[in-house]
Amino acid sequence: MVAAALDIPVSASQAGKALDPAGIQRLLAELIDPERILIRPIERIAFASDASLYRLIPRAVIQPRTVEEVKHLFRFSHQHAIPLVFRAGGTSLSGQAITDGILVDVGRYWRHVRVEQNGRTIRVQPGLIGQQANDALRLYGKKIGPDPASIASCRLGGILANNSSGMCCGVVQNAYHTLESLTFVLPSGTQIDTADANADNIFRMLEPELCTALLRLKGEVEGDADLAARIRKKYRMKNTTGYSLNALLDYERPVDIFSHLLIGSEGTLAFIAEAVLKTVPDNPMKSTALLLFPDLYAACSAIGVLTAAGAAALEIMDRVSLRSVENQPGVAAHIAQLPDAAAGLLVEFQAANEEQRRAFESAAAATVAGLTLLHPAEFTSDPMEQAKLWKIRKGMFPSVGAVRASGTTALMEDIALPVDRLAEGAMDLRAIFDKHGYDHAIIFGHAKDGNLHFVIAQSFNSEREVERYRLFMDDVVAMVVGKYDGALKAEHGTGRNMAPFVETEWGPEAYRIMRELKAVTDPLNLLNPGVLINSDPMAHVVDLKTMPVVEPEVDKCIECGFCEHSCPSRDVTLTPRQRIVVRREMQRLKDARASEEYSALDRDFPYMALDTCATDGLCATDCPVSIDTGKLTKRFRALRHSKLANAIAGAMGRHFALAEVGARWALRSGHFVERVFGPDAMSSITRGIDRITRKVADERFWQWIYPMPEARRGSIPATARESADAVYFPACISRIMGTLPGEPEEVSHMQVLLNVAERAQVKLFVPRDVGGHCCGVPFSSKGFEAGHDAAVNHTIESFYRWSNEGRLPVVVDTSPCTYGLRTCRAHLSSENQAKFDKMRILDSVEFAQSAILPRLTIVRRMTSVALHPVCSAAKMGISAKLVTIANACSDEVVVPQAAGCCAFAGDRGFLHPELTASATHDEVLELEPQRHDGYFSSSRTCEIGMTRATGQMYRSYLHMLDFASRP
Repeated sequence: MVAAALDIPVSASQAGKALDPAGIQRLLAELIDPERILIRPIERIAFASDASLYRLIPRAVIQPRTVEEVKHLFRFSHQHAIPLVFRAGGTSLSGQAITDGILVDVGRYWRHVRVEQNGRTIRVQPGLIGQQANDALRLYGKKIGPDPASIASCRLGGILANNSSGMCCGVVQNAYHTLESLTFVLPSGTQIDTADANADNIFRMLEPELCTALLRLKGEVEGDADLAARIRKKYRMKNTTGYSLNALLDYERPVDIFSHLLIGSEGTLAFIAEAVLKTVPDNPMKSTALLLFPDLYAACSAIGVLTAAGAAALEIMDRVSLRSVENQPGVAAHIAQLPDAAAGLLVEFQAANEEQRRAFESAAAATVAGLTLLHPAEFTSDPMEQAKLWKIRKGMFPSVGAVRASGTTALMEDIALPVDRLAEGAMDLRAIFDKHGYDHAIIFGHAKDGNLHFVIAQSFNSEREVERYRLFMDDVVAMVVGKYDGALKAEHGTGRNMAPFVETEWGPEAYRIMRELKAVTDPLNLLNPGVLINSDPMAHVVDLKTMPVVEPEVDKCIECGFCEHSCPSRDVTLTPRQRIVVRREMQRLKDARASEEYSALDRDFPYMALDTCATDGLCATDCPVSIDTGKLTKRFRALRHSKLANAIAGAMGRHFALAEVGARWALRSGHFVERVFGPDAMSSITRGIDRITRKVADERFWQWIYPMPEARRGSIPATARESADAVYFPACISRIMGTLPGEPEEVSHMQVLLNVAERAQVKLFVPRDVGGHCCGVPFSSKGFEAGHDAAVNHTIESFYRWSNEGRLPVVVDTSPCTYGLRTCRAHLSSENQAKFDKMRILDSVEFAQSAILPRLTIVRRMTSVALHPVCSAAKMGISAKLVTIANACSDEVVVPQAAGCCAFAGDRGFLHPELTASATHDEVLELEPQRHDGYFSSSRTCEIGMTRATGQMYRSYLHMLDFASRP
């Protein structure tokens, strides 16, 4: 019976073949909102890839909200013989999160988190990002046990389903060992909460065949001394190859056995709807260093003594892996000078208190003194320096992927070997790389656990290349299993690429037990088929991802998904990774001359990929190789513009004063119309204009949506140049926009900055000819390069003149404008580049924090304020300075954990208000329970967006500083 069940085809292309995407939506529409049944080609392509080397296009992507909807999907899958695959973050490295059946996206709605028992446990849903769980636990001094390098982007569903571990947790604090309870749903529809006191009885009553099989298999394992001993041995090291057979030895009740079998089952047995995890201490005192050794043997010989000294983390890196990141910002210069045989160990000691930290440092110093190092050990307790060191380690996989040749994909595997043979195993791996021509392959990993990762660049564009990869994998398997009796998958899950080798590692008896577990739980083999259990010896070389060459801005992307969590459009259209995935598919179709399929994608690409991209650049801050997908968006926006549009934009850039006057006139006229014809008049007018412009020019028009700012009243403040400490450049948005409806009509925030500076005896010079100057961001974000270049060259020329040839710093009062000017050098003429290099352009936040606040007398404080640090402040690294200012002005300062880009993006919020509504949704929910005395930011348009989203009046932080210091 088992064999017959497992011989059912694993591909949706062979099962339920008659049901097309539209048919799936039609049949499910009565049970699930059709808007959450994604069937358009662009939506399906967006979910066709994870971070692995495989690619499958789902026939539908469904985003359920409830357990009942999941049960409907299980029934639908059985009725129509269509495979079902659950996906959380899609950061899977082994192909576990893709299908050509129905893909169930739980990352969209399953994000609930609740800290329980005063931080001893945490209740999570599968769509919650790992770092968000740790953020919720921070106040309790706790964290979850698993600590994968991708914790800022991977989600709890994948962490549990893959039994993730990471840098420090080893095998003691992984998902398996920190599991408190689970709520799971079987393919049969049975739902069990293992925390229920009667859970085991309910499980036995509802699933008697499964429970009987679990107890029978447990008896078989316990009765086979050799197999039991092998299971114990293999789980003393990291091992995620196959199912977690240790559950058959560790637990007695069927419900406990099965709940722990689900950890590491990769979504092949049941759906994990919720989990309660035991937390572990998050020791706040850390001491970190990158130790550099003459070779791998020397590095590996230090593992034992450093572990004995108390090291919490030991990350090994060979010379090639260090070379892959040696030119990245923040990497010490001496890394580039290392000899070819060198190796590194990233060492971290973690302590609960200062006394323990000093003891660890003393032990570390004594240990390091006996090591042969290429560079003196430099331990640091500075969080910023520690972050730089960990960024080196965490960025290695994507960094290697980024320097791969165009047309290849980056592939990462992880293995576990006996720690005392780690150097020998690494050298054997290097020999296999050399044999098969992988000259740039790298080796790194968790040395303390004998866990090595290796990365190769591989093309799958020809049969010859596929065969090379197959032979390479055969040699790796022979080495890991045959020579070292190690684990083929230490922590990334079996997936598709190691599924054919599970029996090779475990042997026929253990593999038989795994097959029976799958068959009794999922007899139709429809739940993530082909993953983990697969009898096809060639399964790892089918459905491979080809990588067509695309635009240079994004061609180096390896689709790791690290960028997705911070993207403001992630819940409304596409993420940066998905934009690139879709773009690559369009190139594949173009190369294949598949015009009909190409047209289907091209039809939806403008709105899904371009119009709703905020071009905020936050994706670049999360991407290990700094890919800014917004640059691709700008390239395509530029291609959409007519010659006339470009000419008009260029003229506006050269004569921005006219645009400035026109914008103020438009605001003034709009409010006049509202006063005469009612509050909805302007909204109706702009909607009508929008319909016309979309029809005639395929362009959106600004929507007049409450609250809209008044035009600036009065003149720009005039100040003297004599003895000035800095030039003050009020951004064009400050010169155009006045107060919002309901905002106190006090002095403008231009005057506010001058007032607080005067109180601190800091003199600011506002040039009389400041009008008509622009940072260029409004042009660049739309792809108007000529307009942008004209604007920034004009502005930089004036900055140089105003600043007395760079002798005075120039202070800009709007953070996005500051960032735009700081990063404009490549768009300047050679003459203006020379001027730019002599100047200091400061954001008002950093100027106020460093030059004004220390000299300012604070006379009153607010009780509580909420801040929205804008994305440009985050990119400039000045968000903490805004918090410092707020702490001086308020007893409590709240920065929501969900705070990110508001997606107003200059004028994007006027064009696509749905983008801002989606981007701010979680931040709004976090702010709702508590009212604050003030809400502040450092960009006028972001303040408008946040005011719309929250219903609270957001203002410039300068008003907060003014209130606190006003006599």
